[in-house]
Amino acid sequence: MMRAEDVWGARWRSCANPLSHKFMQVSTKKRTLVILAADLNSIDSLVDLIESVGPYISALKTHVDIVDEFDHKKWERVVKIAKKHDLLLFEDRKFADIGKISQKQMGGVYDIRAWADFVTAHRISGNDIVDGIAAGWADVRRIGGIFLLAQMSSRGNLLTEQYTLETIKTGIGSPHVVGYIGNGSSPEEITLLRQKAGKSQLIWTPGVNIETSEGDLGQRYGHPYDAIKAGSDGVIVGSGIYGSDDPVSSAKLYAKESWRALVEREDNG
Repeated sequence: MMRAEDVWGARWRSCANPLSHKFMQVSTKKRTLVILAADLNSIDSLVDLIESVGPYISALKTHVDIVDEFDHKKWERVVKIAKKHDLLLFEDRKFADIGKISQKQMGGVYDIRAWADFVTAHRISGNDIVDGIAAGWADVRRIGGIFLLAQMSSRGNLLTEQYTLETIKTGIGSPHVVGYIGNGSSPEEITLLRQKAGKSQLIWTPGVNIETSEGDLGQRYGHPYDAIKAGSDGVIVGSGIYGSDDPVSSAKLYAKESWRALVEREDNG
């Protein structure tokens, strides 16, 4: 059996966060760098999807606030099925408020702090947002990791190069930030982000699809193999899997392409 430290090489040695290592270990065990963007509004459909494609993904990205008739007991089904398939839970909340409010938002109706391993956040409100989110996890004696949005794949977004640099500066200076969200539709932008961020943190990228044509509402897509080769460590895939005629076959294909790119990548030594 391959060891994660051998496959990931320099990234394994440079990333000190235990959650980063957990992701690398799960990815190596399953041979997939796919994070499933399960943007579904029914808990039943979510559970069914995870059960079918769970063996071919390494993490589950949720938008808990789009779930119809949310109920904690029903949501526990999602948490349990994710654990069954050894998936890290990644709530794409995109926090953007001041630290104190973000701490409160980690609780609230959805109690994200109780079940999420990772969350996303914007840097726009200042550095304190990171400590606020971490305090939310500390309130329930858990530790989680934050992905700061350094780039976006949507057309016309306002994340400038200077904003990206400030975001990286915040992330590198915090033990709570495990990495950054990059632009999966542009290998060139991913490469630049990796050069600026160094090897000590993860980069995960939405905006990838085997079919690289432009999607709805300004979404652009790049190929998962190209994203990983350029420096991404995980590809976030939604409709390319759950919107396909055969989600299991699609998940297997994304897993194969993402793993092939990691093995062939030159910066892992």
